Amino acid sequence: MLRTRRVGHAGTLDPGASGLLLLLAGRATRLMPFLAGLRKCYTGTLQLGVRTATDDASGTVIATDESWRQLSDERLREAMLGLTGTLDQVPPAFSAKKLGGTPAHRRARRGETVALAPARVAVHRFVFTGRDAAMVAFEAEVGSGTYVRALARDLGEALGCGAHLVALRRTRVGPWRVEDAAPLAALAAGDVPLRDMTVAVAHLPARPLTVAEHALVRHGRPVPGEAAGGGPVALLAEGHLVAIAVPRDGTLAPKVVLEA
Repeated sequence: MLRTRRVGHAGTLDPGASGLLLLLAGRATRLMPFLAGLRKCYTGTLQLGVRTATDDASGTVIATDESWRQLSDERLREAMLGLTGTLDQVPPAFSAKKLGGTPAHRRARRGETVALAPARVAVHRFVFTGRDAAMVAFEAEVGSGTYVRALARDLGEALGCGAHLVALRRTRVGPWRVEDAAPLAALAAGDVPLRDMTVAVAHLPARPLTVAEHALVRHGRPVPGEAAGGGPVALLAEGHLVAIAVPRDGTLAPKVVLEA
């Protein structure tokens, strides 16, 4: 659709999930590391009382429990609050996490026992937004690497009745909202012009370059400068992205140069 072989994404969506996917095309694929850590926001629905092998609705039911009928909305809110903050989360067995060099989902589908190590994740918000019997609507804001279906699973375990994810939609990645995204049909019709690379790193601090500095950066040479917090900085010439630099000994050293 974009007439290029170089296309990448900044964060997969699970099968069955919908919503926002950030795509990078051409030279912009080199910016992917600077987008990977952005927070992601979701809306979704989970079902209490049913555990599945995949922690979502695509998997085989492995256990049911009717004790969810005694759970109040307030108890749900408390349990969801207990799953916010920095957590050690066990990824789902049916996931792309690698075990011995092989994606865990391949091993799980072969009937192998999959035991993945917990990963440290950040859950900034996990809130109750409505309920219809066992179906619980929620909103979540999470850091990179967090599995929302594992969050649903862990909520069910905390409540003692089990749970799995039924529906999930990603509504935001960093500053980008799903309302501003292009549907695939529009992309296929050629109705979506690609945005300038500068937009992709608008969340980074920016440093304008002089004409002399522009020439240095194009050849990978550092320029004077510092970065608040020691993170990456977007180097711009006349408003266009030239490179991403990192602080080094009182200078900004180009890490990725995007202009020849």
